Amino acid sequence: MVAMAVVASPQFLCFSSESNLRITTTTTRPCLHLPQFNSILLRSPNNKIHFPLISCSSSSQTPEAQTQTAESCVNLGLQLFSKGKVKDALTQFETALSLNPNPVEAQAAFYNKACCHAYRGEGKKAADSLRTALREYNLKFGTILNDPDLASFRALPEFKELQEEARLGGEDVGSSFRRDLKLISEVQAPFRGIRRFFSVAFTAAAGISLFFNIPRILGAIQGGDGAPDILETAGNAAVNIGGIVVFVALFVWDNKKEEEQLAQISRNETLSRLPLRLSTNRIVELVQLRDIVRPVILAGKKETVTLAMRKAERFRTDLVRRGVLLVPVIFGEGRKPKIEKKGFGPKPKVAEPLPSIGEDFEKRTQSVTAQSKLKAEVRFKAEVVSPAEWERWIRDQQESEGVPVGEDVYIILRLDGRVRRSGKGVPDWEQIAKELPPIDAILSKLER
Repeated sequence: MVAMAVVASPQFLCFSSESNLRITTTTTRPCLHLPQFNSILLRSPNNKIHFPLISCSSSSQTPEAQTQTAESCVNLGLQLFSKGKVKDALTQFETALSLNPNPVEAQAAFYNKACCHAYRGEGKKAADSLRTALREYNLKFGTILNDPDLASFRALPEFKELQEEARLGGEDVGSSFRRDLKLISEVQAPFRGIRRFFSVAFTAAAGISLFFNIPRILGAIQGGDGAPDILETAGNAAVNIGGIVVFVALFVWDNKKEEEQLAQISRNETLSRLPLRLSTNRIVELVQLRDIVRPVILAGKKETVTLAMRKAERFRTDLVRRGVLLVPVIFGEGRKPKIEKKGFGPKPKVAEPLPSIGEDFEKRTQSVTAQSKLKAEVRFKAEVVSPAEWERWIRDQQESEGVPVGEDVYIILRLDGRVRRSGKGVPDWEQIAKELPPIDAILSKLER
């Protein structure tokens, strides 16, 4: 998805094609994404697009300037949301949808309307708006996964339902999301396609052979001169039928395993976007700590998590050498998502997103530098941000592994972010210290 970033100044909005579209004022206010706002305005040499900031409430404006359009209402809604006026912003996005918007404006209106509903804790309305944007206006599901404005929505059951629809690819809801999942699945299981091919080929061959055997079986039953041997013919038919059953069963088994793998990859993608607060007060997503640490998620009742943290202190030196980062998640703490109040004072530092491999060399070099700085800030413990979102992921993981939901568990992740193993209760830290290789060992490099 090509998305864009907005910087608002007293005179201009500025679009660039490097990140999700955001609106940022000259004061320190929260940001809101505007996905895929593909402007067709004139580009300047520095690859940015400029157009005058639209205002819908100025006494000095002419009647023509005061005329509302879908674009002006979306822009005004973004400004209102950045100021915390969510109800007024929601009204503007709904007004934009009533003014015959083009597809880009409609996608922006539906998406930001969902952000407003999420902010207000209205999960069903947020899901309905996102579902419309996905089906009718080509919204990319990855935007929903990455947007911090939808963090509270991702902790709700409505998000789980929407994500399941996207994983299955039904009715074009997140069809690109399922395609991306399948590509990752093919990399992790490269021989599944070959097995399927041979399953289909051998099933077809056995079916054709059985088809030509049917007249021989009928002839053998009727008997007479020149009739084929009934035992031999029946044996051939039995082999063909057995082959069809076996190869169809293998094909069905492969499909079932693929769906299980897609579900796990989807959970891993959700996990990678969960936010953490480091000891330096910097907020990062888990994906930004890949290749740096092995997070160990300690989840359950407060007493169990506290006990596990206290026991880990005895092996702190060995665990730090192995890149262990403790992530405590206490069940029940995030049932009511907290809405941060706007005001003065220092804001938590947010780490810059790491560029993908496809971006230019300079940016990748900067990403390595950013990763080195993050590594220097990582300590032995981290604090979860959006605990309800973390708890929902853990409960989904417990369901997938057949563990009673809500039980005290620990989950050890690999350096590449995937689940290494999990267990119930308090971890055996001494065993974990023996099991995990030091962070600079060759085995750790192979794990990346």
